[in-house]
Amino acid sequence: MFNKVVIFGVGLIGGSFARALRHAGVVTTLVGVGRSPQAMARALELGIIDQVAASVQDAMAGADLVLIAAPVAQTATILASLLPYLEAGTVVTDAGSTKSDVVAAARAVMKERVGQFVPGHPIAGRETNGPDAAIVDLYHGKKTVLTPLPENAAGDIDRVAAAWSACGAIIHRLTPQEHDTVFASVSHLPHLLAYALVDDIARKPHADLLFQYAASGFRDFTRIAGSSPEMWRDISLANQSALLGELDAYLAQLTGLRAMLANGDGAAIEAVYANAQRARCRWIEAIETAEAPPAQDSSPE
Repeated sequence: MFNKVVIFGVGLIGGSFARALRHAGVVTTLVGVGRSPQAMARALELGIIDQVAASVQDAMAGADLVLIAAPVAQTATILASLLPYLEAGTVVTDAGSTKSDVVAAARAVMKERVGQFVPGHPIAGRETNGPDAAIVDLYHGKKTVLTPLPENAAGDIDRVAAAWSACGAIIHRLTPQEHDTVFASVSHLPHLLAYALVDDIARKPHADLLFQYAASGFRDFTRIAGSSPEMWRDISLANQSALLGELDAYLAQLTGLRAMLANGDGAAIEAVYANAQRARCRWIEAIETAEAPPAQDSSPE
C-alpha cells in the first residue's frame, strides 16, 4: 500500500503507527525525523523505523505518506520545513489532539497546497512516552477521527483512512470545530483535572505521607497525569476557548457539590453519584458491545 512513510516524532503515537503498519505488511520503508538524536537512534535500534532521515529533504524524497506525531505547537514549524520538498503525490496527515489550530496552521503555511494535508487524531494513548512506549496494537479497535478539509481529494482522504485502518483503527469523521468541542469535554478537561490534583497533593507539606497511602483509586484517577507535560500544555492552550467552557461548567458542578456537602444533604449527593454511576455503566456497556467479537454462526450446514 505504501512504499515510503515518513514519521515526524517517533514516540508513543508515531512509533506505534510505524509498528502497526509494519505488522500489517502495508509499508516498504519507514523513515523517522525527530528533534532528539538519542530518541531517533533508539527507534532505529528497536526496529520501529528503517532509517533516520539525514535531512527533511532526504526524508520527503519519494514519500507516499507523512505523519506529524509531535506536540501540536510544532505543527506549523514542521509543515514549513517539509513544504519546499513536498511532492505532488505525497499526502501529509497529523495525530494532534486539537484540530482547529492545526488546520489554521496548515492553511497559513501551506496556502494553495493545503489540500495535501488531511487532519487526523487517533483516540488512543498511554501515560508513557518515547520510542520504548510504542506498541503494535495501540490503535486496534480504537477510533481515529479524521477532520477532512474541503480542499482534500477523496483519494487522499481514503489513503489516510486506509493507513489507520491497517493499524486496526475504526475511522470516524468530524469537523475540526466538532472535534475540539467534544474532546475538550472528554479528554482535555480530564487531563487538566488529573494534573491539578496530583500537583495539589505534591505541594502539600505532608505530601510524602499522602502518597504513601494513595492506592488503586488514586492511581486510576490520576493515571493520565503521567502523560507528556509539553504535549498537554500545547493541547490546553490550543483548545483554550472550549476547555475554559468545560472548566467553568465543572467548577459550577463542584460548587453545587460543595453546597450539598456543607448542608449535609446526603440525598442530593447520592443522586449525583447515582446518575454518574448509571451514565458510566451505560458508557462501558456500549464500549464492550462495540468491541465484542462477532457472534459465530453455529447453525448446521
